[in-house]
Amino acid sequence: MSTQLPEQVEEESSATEVEPTSAAQERRLQKKRQRADEAEQQRQAEEAEKAFDDEDTYHLKVFRYDPEIAGKKEPRFDDFYVPFEKGMTVLDALMLARDTYDSSLTFRHSCRQAICGSDAMFVNGKQRLCCKTQLSELEEPVRIEPLPHAEVVKDLVVDMEHFYDQMEAVEPYFQTNELPDGELEEQRQSRENREKVKMSTRCIWCGACMSSCNIAAGDNQYLGPAALNKAYRFTMDEREGEDMKQQRLEIIEQEHGVWRCQTQFSCTEVCPKDIPLTEHIQELKREAVKNNLKFW
Repeated sequence: MSTQLPEQVEEESSATEVEPTSAAQERRLQKKRQRADEAEQQRQAEEAEKAFDDEDTYHLKVFRYDPEIAGKKEPRFDDFYVPFEKGMTVLDALMLARDTYDSSLTFRHSCRQAICGSDAMFVNGKQRLCCKTQLSELEEPVRIEPLPHAEVVKDLVVDMEHFYDQMEAVEPYFQTNELPDGELEEQRQSRENREKVKMSTRCIWCGACMSSCNIAAGDNQYLGPAALNKAYRFTMDEREGEDMKQQRLEIIEQEHGVWRCQTQFSCTEVCPKDIPLTEHIQELKREAVKNNLKFW
């Protein structure tokens, strides 16, 4: 016979019933939250996949290499999907990829107006200025690599020291014999002569022509199209001193000078400033021949 009062039995029964009901409810709530989290993850994954397939995004395959980090010493290509806007250039896309997805992405850029020449790269198999190249004119995926035939420092940055050395080898500055009598008087140049050298003055030292030249790729001492164009600019200028003109012709006549050019026009094709580099080199060849002709 039980000694418990009816009220006590009822209270204990209620207590034993409440506990399992509360635990079951908590489990249901946890499952509900889990299903909600899974649904949210699925939604985000679908949105990301849709963004990749969206016609308003562009697919970039960007060369990556970092000799200072063990896991990145082996060259590879990374994929970026960047939102596209009308008028976007390759440089715009690279900057967006860097600022949004990977801050370690490294490349050179400065003026963004095709003047400084710092962002020359190998885009879809051709040397181009990224700030001048419209993304909409390229087929996807847009493959972006550092300039060929140059040592890669990191990602899309190459060592330009050799290129600058070749440019300096032709002494790219005026060295005249005669100065105007008046202290403030200019060294005058005829309109005809200005037109003759005008295109050669547009060089922005980007290195695209040097990178495209098969001769420069195989002959590290070859002056290259950019340096020879710079020699043309001063050799053909009527204000240049005759003795300096003679000296500069001797520089370009050397074994690794103008005679190494095989007239392939690759430099002319990739020049972002439309300089007729090959024509200038051929004219320097004619000047070199005339300089060595002696009639007596």
